[in-house]
Amino acid sequence: MKTILDIPDKLLNEAMRLAHSKTKKGSVIIALEDFVRKKRIEEAFEMEGKLKFKKDWERLRHER
Repeated sequence: MKTILDIPDKLLNEAMRLAHSKTKKGSVIIALEDFVRKKRIEEAFEMEGKLKFKKDWERLRHER
């Protein structure tokens, strides 16, 4: 999907340097993938203590 963004040059150049990316597109993709990964981890931690497992979860896990 093509999108026009007005990203500050200094910020984008820093992202390119840190991501070891030669292209702006590559840097933005890496940054978005990292953002999504971190948010999914945060969501998983927020679920801590909210899920209930049956006593035989270990056996069920190995039956797959």
